[in-house]
Amino acid sequence: MKRFLSICLLFLLITGMGFAQTDLQTIATVNLVRSEPIMVKQLRTETEKIEAGRALSSEEKRKLRLEILNLMIDEKLILQAAEQERIAVSENELNTYFQQIRSGISQSLGKRPTDAEFASLIKSQTGMELPAYRDLIRKQLIAQQYLRLKRPGLESSVKPPTDAEVLDTYNLYKTQFVQPDTVRFSYIQFPLASGATAADRTRARENAERLLRDIGSSPAKFDEAVIRGQTQGAGYISEEGRYLPRNPQLLDSVGENFLTIAFSLPQGAISGVIETPQGFLIIKVTGTYEMKTLSLNDVLLQPGPPMTVREQIAGTLTQRRLQEATMKAQEELIAELRARRNAVTIRENFLLSW
Repeated sequence: MKRFLSICLLFLLITGMGFAQTDLQTIATVNLVRSEPIMVKQLRTETEKIEAGRALSSEEKRKLRLEILNLMIDEKLILQAAEQERIAVSENELNTYFQQIRSGISQSLGKRPTDAEFASLIKSQTGMELPAYRDLIRKQLIAQQYLRLKRPGLESSVKPPTDAEVLDTYNLYKTQFVQPDTVRFSYIQFPLASGATAADRTRARENAERLLRDIGSSPAKFDEAVIRGQTQGAGYISEEGRYLPRNPQLLDSVGENFLTIAFSLPQGAISGVIETPQGFLIIKVTGTYEMKTLSLNDVLLQPGPPMTVREQIAGTLTQRRLQEATMKAQEELIAELRARRNAVTIRENFLLSW
């Protein structure tokens, strides 16, 4: 029995050593600027995420692994070619990009997320830890700069859609252009961080009630408080021109109480202190809009500069065409890079080595 167990352990050890040795093998090499290997382990790590739980034949595995390997090669080719052109993305540029993401999240949440909350949101939306996601974005920004350098007229070459194309798209998706009952409002918020204590909640409520007493029923004082809330150290946050559609999807984020109050206030009226999952708010309704199917010339109720349905459809179609042109240009550039002498070598015999 002991001899049998020893043989089994020896077999497992030898098998494990075999896998370890295979992992260290080079399955492909990119040689554009310098020799940069892709190890079997790197490819295995990526493919196992997709292969997990799927019953694939040997041929299906080979094709999938080769496809993923080629994507890894393409990425390294672009990055090496960009390096050759002295293209780089600084930490400041990367930080600016992520500040824009953070600002968008702040508008959605109604408060600025903490560093931990921001990292958690990135993980939940992308499946990646923040450092890995930053590295991915850095590579994408480098690739975009390289593309603009090599195809400078790409964006201007994309033709805008015709009026007939816009109309056809509108008619196809007309049922999606239904505007629900909506209110436009400005707000003042005393936000609560995730995990706020009862004492934190009491303090935020008291601060909101104190400010409301100062404002009273004066729209002018409310507007002044909104402006103060957009400066550092105000003790609260604020925003003008937010739109709130009446739909059940918002119940979890803003609460039924908030929806009820917002849609019962007359235009220009100031609310009392409203408790929501994110904190305590004071709002002023600045516009009310009834449900209707929007025409091509109707203005969409959304933050930012005014935009009609026609303009949104035209922009979406143009963006789609630009994406298609970008994909084609990327494929052409990668084909040019691969065509260089000894730019890429692949050892396909390792595709089924695990």
